[in-house]
Amino acid sequence: WETCWFKVELNIPPAWAGREVHFVWESDGEGMVWRDAQPVQGLTKEGEKTSYILTRSLKGSEPHSLTLYVELACNGLFGAGKGSMIAPPDPDRRVTLSKAELVVFNRDVYELLVDLEILLDMAQLLGEENQRSFQALYTANQMVNVCDVTDPSTFPAARDLAAAIFSQRNGESQHTIHAMGHCHIDSAWLWPYEETIRKCARSWVTVVHLMEHNPELTFACSQLGLIPGLRQAQQFEWVRHHYPGLYARIRDFVAKGQFIPVGGTWVEMDGNLPSGESMVRQFLQGQRFFHEQFGRFCSEFWLPDTFGYSAQLPQLMRGCGIQRFLTQKLSWNLVNSFPHHTFFWEGIDGSQVLTHFPPGDSYGMHGRVEEMLKTVKNNKDKGRVNHSAFLFGFGDGGGGPTQKMLDRMKRMSDTDGLPRVQISTPDQLFSVLEKESSQLCTWVGELFLELHNGTYTTQAQIKKGNRECERILHDVEVLSTLAVARDREFQYPANQLQQLWRFLLLNQFHDVLPGSCIQLVVEDALQYYTEIRRAGAQLQEEAVESLCQDLLQPEEWSTQSTLVLNTLSWERTEVISRPGPNGTETLALVTVPSMGYALVQEPFVPPEPVVVWEQEDGFITMENGVIAVCVDTMGHLISLRLMDSGRSSIADGYANQFALFDDVPLYWDAWDVMDYHLETRKPVTTVLKPLKVTLGGGLRGSVRFSLKVGKNSTLTQEIILDAMCPYLRFQTQVEWKEAHKFLKVEFPVAVRSTNATYEIQFGHLQRPTHWNTSWDWARFEVWSHKWLDLSEHGFGVALLNDCKYGASVHRNILSLSL
Repeated sequence: WETCWFKVELNIPPAWAGREVHFVWESDGEGMVWRDAQPVQGLTKEGEKTSYILTRSLKGSEPHSLTLYVELACNGLFGAGKGSMIAPPDPDRRVTLSKAELVVFNRDVYELLVDLEILLDMAQLLGEENQRSFQALYTANQMVNVCDVTDPSTFPAARDLAAAIFSQRNGESQHTIHAMGHCHIDSAWLWPYEETIRKCARSWVTVVHLMEHNPELTFACSQLGLIPGLRQAQQFEWVRHHYPGLYARIRDFVAKGQFIPVGGTWVEMDGNLPSGESMVRQFLQGQRFFHEQFGRFCSEFWLPDTFGYSAQLPQLMRGCGIQRFLTQKLSWNLVNSFPHHTFFWEGIDGSQVLTHFPPGDSYGMHGRVEEMLKTVKNNKDKGRVNHSAFLFGFGDGGGGPTQKMLDRMKRMSDTDGLPRVQISTPDQLFSVLEKESSQLCTWVGELFLELHNGTYTTQAQIKKGNRECERILHDVEVLSTLAVARDREFQYPANQLQQLWRFLLLNQFHDVLPGSCIQLVVEDALQYYTEIRRAGAQLQEEAVESLCQDLLQPEEWSTQSTLVLNTLSWERTEVISRPGPNGTETLALVTVPSMGYALVQEPFVPPEPVVVWEQEDGFITMENGVIAVCVDTMGHLISLRLMDSGRSSIADGYANQFALFDDVPLYWDAWDVMDYHLETRKPVTTVLKPLKVTLGGGLRGSVRFSLKVGKNSTLTQEIILDAMCPYLRFQTQVEWKEAHKFLKVEFPVAVRSTNATYEIQFGHLQRPTHWNTSWDWARFEVWSHKWLDLSEHGFGVALLNDCKYGASVHRNILSLSL
């Protein structure tokens, strides 16, 4: 991820007067041309950008001798993978500069070649049943006959033949394609966060350069908000310091309406895993940024490349002033083809947003005839709407639009036989779709991507860090707010919290939180979580000291009293662990009111203590008056009874069964787990340390055991039952050293229901427990937040977790992916 610099001294021959002169640079690393201390052109062979235009017609008054600098990165558009794009980066990769030349560019020949390309594509793709294909073919043939490649004076006559075809207009009913420049840049993926700054600069300086010579060009940019979130909260100042001239030019084109901020969120986050509060903060920070920098809020939510979309998003969008949504990722579905491209999407509360999927099923089109025809043919809402989006430009690793893409589309703006193509804006597209929306269909519930199900589980430390840091920031904000209400002198830590939130929001980018990124990105993300934990603990301590200062005075304190705070909105009675004499820990049963505190002084004796006893066969039973559980020597739950009802919740057999599956997907290794992995299930049965009692009852009973998992991994679990507690806790530690394996834990329960309930952002969602249809079967692995539940009338079982997202319920088996 290093860059190196080349100093390039140019001398343009005087004989080239009146000619168009380019500086050509070809390398297998991305580059940036600098001139007069300003970035002027991004270079990438993969993005078809290998030249910088020095002059379009050399004049005597122009400098003939000049100095350029080229910054060359040791990575390509898609990183530096060894052997394949998604392989780990090659630390020994070498980048080759294969061409550095000063050339005359013959624009007449270029224009002629673009004419011929469009005509030949029409001839090949319109089909024999369409007379326009033959007209295009015979026109191209005439052009070849007229054109003498050794005589440039014959070129205009050949171009006139092409212009005659392109100027024959469409009828009024023809489909209209709204073309918008686009450049999807992943904040981090196959490259680290740092490299993204340079990718943005390379891509956007090229777009600005194109706009200066193509005033009709529009560019929809959804990544502006990511820049200030990189590395530190003040990173935007860092970027302005390095690229101040570029930023000023971008703001000018925003004011002109060509460079169009879209998106509305801080980064293009994952659409499933962030909590409801995190999603609100994504919109809050994003909309605030766009308004502060550009004087406007986004009216479109732009999320083209994440791995599914929560059913809560429509309500959150509407609450943040957004009523329009664009994506295309569901075109990647592996099983079912999504039935619409333009429709109303309805969330769990009934909120609706107008949603559009570009029918070309891509956000990186190149302006070719084939793509235009696919956009019309593929459109699943023909007859309901007659307009659709077409996003053109190299993406994922940046790059953006090229001049050739624009030149192709200029020839197709209104050509008989092809859809009408107009350079447009998101607002223009959605405005006309809103006028045509009376017959649109409505899709209710989540937009589930039938692919990349492994991203709910990949990189367990990132998943754990996200959940923990969401909880830490919640607690800091609750305690700080209460402290402000109680003590006017307490300073609410708004700036520190914004910085920590931005760290967290950045890590929720759709290739970081899902774990589909290189190791270097994972290491960066874990450092951000470490910083949130450290700073969050300090802010929490400061808030508690202000909020409870009277209670923390020495005369109020003794070894027998402990201050306990509850940051949740309901009263809680729980067993806690508190410091005891000589550094030991003691247990206490405490009741703490909603958003309140309690001072624990004397041990509180529960009405029914936990009873633990070991049976002759080695099985261990624990009871607390609410539930009773029996555990065998391997840690399986043999029975789990709600004592009031006497009903056992475990089906025939046992629960808490760990199972190992083969994990060999078709291609996307970190992203995918395929349905056929279910055929490779192997129960974990090798005991390293058999079940034993670790706490014998009273306020808490617990047992512990260890298992060998796979060839090299170990699992240790403690099963805990507290006094008065209506649930059983499992504290699980896994030393994971397996490759291409998938570990789950299963709970077959004595409950029958055709639907299971899963927690999502600010609500819950039901999904089928059967595989009746292909839509059901494609959801063999789904995502959930803190709980999933299987219930029938009057009885049910829920499985809760503090750091996992992948889950499934098939028939009566609750499964959590570890």
